[in-house]
Amino acid sequence: MKKIEIDVPDGISGAWEVKTFTITQRDADLANLRAAFHGGRGRISPGEYKKLSRNKELIMSNTPDECRDFAHFVHVASGSVLVNGLGLGVLLKALLNKPEVTEVTVIENSPDVIKLVAGTYRKDSRVTIIEADAFTWEPPKGKRYYAVWNDIWDDITSDNLPEMAKLHRKYGKRCDYQESWCKRQCQEAKRRNY
Repeated sequence: MKKIEIDVPDGISGAWEVKTFTITQRDADLANLRAAFHGGRGRISPGEYKKLSRNKELIMSNTPDECRDFAHFVHVASGSVLVNGLGLGVLLKALLNKPEVTEVTVIENSPDVIKLVAGTYRKDSRVTIIEADAFTWEPPKGKRYYAVWNDIWDDITSDNLPEMAKLHRKYGKRCDYQESWCKRQCQEAKRRNY
């Protein structure tokens, strides 16, 4: 999957920051070499990107490698979609690029992330962004989604698996298809005891 262009402006709110950054050819070459030695799965290309950080720690970006994480979900999604976790809205933008996606409900628990990012996407009438916790928010009675995406974790670790299971149980009867960010990698981390 290619980089997904987003129009989210740079800004700071609380501990959160959206910032434009540049990957030079040299940076890309070094990152790709490191990834190759460590069994990396993606490639970074030089260019200008956006990143979302909390307390100066990178949470996500719109680099092609990150976009590959949700490529299959975007391919499958149609109709009504629920997304737990707004982030930069990169997945949201990819979903809105599909005419067969008729509505997207996004649940985000950080008012600062909503302040920084939501304005870019609320212009699309198919989008509803709700400040809430994915574990406690309840969809409207009788509401069904074609697809649900869960992406509320900062790191790939087996510690995420219980929360992933909880969300899959919660939304499983309300959708036809559901994924969680890097679930397979978290399962592999558990298998390897890290």
